[in-house]
Amino acid sequence: MPTTADILVVGLGAVGSAALYQAAKLGARAIGVDRFHPPHDFGSSHGESRITRQAIGEGREYVPLVLRSHQIWDELEASTGKSLLTRNGALILMSPHTKGDHHGSTSFLADTIAAAEENGIAHEVLSTPEIRERFPQFRLERAETGYFEPGAGFLRPEACIAAQLEFAAQGGAEINCGETVLRVEPNSQSVTVVTDRQRYSAAHVIIAAGPWISRLLPESVSSRLRVYRQVMTWFALAQNAERYTPERFPVFIWITGEQPNDMFYGFPAINGPCGGIKTATERYDTPIDPDHIERNVSAEETGTLYRTYIAPRLPDVSPTCVRSATCLYTVAPGARFLIDQLELSERILFASACSGHGFKHSAAVGEALVRRALGMDALVDLRPFSAGKLGTA
Repeated sequence: MPTTADILVVGLGAVGSAALYQAAKLGARAIGVDRFHPPHDFGSSHGESRITRQAIGEGREYVPLVLRSHQIWDELEASTGKSLLTRNGALILMSPHTKGDHHGSTSFLADTIAAAEENGIAHEVLSTPEIRERFPQFRLERAETGYFEPGAGFLRPEACIAAQLEFAAQGGAEINCGETVLRVEPNSQSVTVVTDRQRYSAAHVIIAAGPWISRLLPESVSSRLRVYRQVMTWFALAQNAERYTPERFPVFIWITGEQPNDMFYGFPAINGPCGGIKTATERYDTPIDPDHIERNVSAEETGTLYRTYIAPRLPDVSPTCVRSATCLYTVAPGARFLIDQLELSERILFASACSGHGFKHSAAVGEALVRRALGMDALVDLRPFSAGKLGTA
């Protein structure tokens, strides 16, 4: 006989773990299913750190999501005693002569500043001399404008997911890992979820399957999503390691040119100087199948990243790559989010793509989906992220 639940969550990464936690917290009978054993490193929610910032240059509609998410992370930290969110500040760098094409915005720095001003988010706009004086870790070879947000910082994705799943289980949620969802079939009174192990019946289903979500959505939605392989690297510090602690070094995003690929971002040495500093770029060259991804990062890839982005701008960082990893971005047109319900059934909700900037918003997105499924008042507005707001791929 099918297992009955009020809410069944497919995929327990960033959004899925948040949804399962909120469902259990609100007293719903909840089941979570994941093909792997989260937190894991096969999707998009790993790598020790994710940037979080409150003034969102991608669009003003994202700001309520991140503000609510920060409240949830703070609540979880207080409950667990674990470090989930570190507010060490964020610095966005860009030449005043560059438009700033990033995550769908063609004026990313200006849009970030405007979002901060409109929402009363503490920030500073720094000149080139001010950046050099305050952050000597960066080598500025041309004029750069800096946006500094002291309340920004980084999240620890694996710890965030683990904490939410732990509290979900304590609240009575059933978590089934190593189980692949094959079909999601709506009917008049419920939704049947068929896996490679069993069948479930639920009043509502939330699909948050990350790079695999296209296999569970109709072609009208899935055709607009693309999955891209990304590379994360950790480079050793050659000198001045004391400058790169979270207390002295912010997370950063540096837009270096006019194309979407012309940027890189990074973090402080959160595991001490021996762990190096994490840096990465974003690549949107060739869509891939998430089941057939090259997980190994080549020496050519790390060398190119170092020579192109790091060596000219971070003089204390050595060319020694101490660690590397891949992750997957599921991207919608315009780097938008896609959060909606299926046209064929209001009982099936879904969240993807996060388009490479979703983890900081995920706690609020998971909560909002659960509240919608349970017929509760919304705390944040998900309407700007509906399928009807998207263009075509």
